[in-house]
Amino acid sequence: MTKIILVRHGVTTWNHQFRYQGHSDIPLAEEGFLQAKKVALRLAKEPAAAVYASDLGRAANTAHVIAEQHKLTVKLLPALREINFGLWEGKTYPELEKGYAKEVQGLFSCPADLLIPEGESFRQVKNRAYSAIMDVAKQHAGETIIAVSHGGTIRTILCAVLDLDLNKLWNIKQDNTAVNIIEFYEHKAVVALVNDTHHLRS
Repeated sequence: MTKIILVRHGVTTWNHQFRYQGHSDIPLAEEGFLQAKKVALRLAKEPAAAVYASDLGRAANTAHVIAEQHKLTVKLLPALREINFGLWEGKTYPELEKGYAKEVQGLFSCPADLLIPEGESFRQVKNRAYSAIMDVAKQHAGETIIAVSHGGTIRTILCAVLDLDLNKLWNIKQDNTAVNIIEFYEHKAVVALVNDTHHLRS
């Protein structure tokens, strides 16, 4: 059995401000580093063979804190980046609702193929991120791997594993430093855990 532990990054100031951050390289807030330390302690006993992360700072720094517990270096995978929000990057939810009301409605009702202006669609995100995770699973057959990514990206990976309509991605919750586990067997993949954050309550 190959186990992939998917972790969302710690919180950023833009998360608190409800801003679309996408590919914007927004650092972890102080609270985000504390969350990273807590999830790192939670995962310390996992027999991790490697730690991967999106190359955006908020994910990479969360991964570095986790990797220290295992004396590993983080392998950066740009394919695990968040969706590119294009012209929407840095804007707050209310700001977008004023300028792109129809598109924002589509983002939450039928997000799969909505192409964000100068950005991506969630289907494009799923194609690159799921492919990267499958490659990692093949490279580390029989091992346990930790991969730190982003809320939207992790949702698309879970949809792919579950063969779930990508338009249902918002039905999957992803809190900051949430832990998700996918177990790969010879003929199937099983989602064993979703959005677990009990480490933040300790």
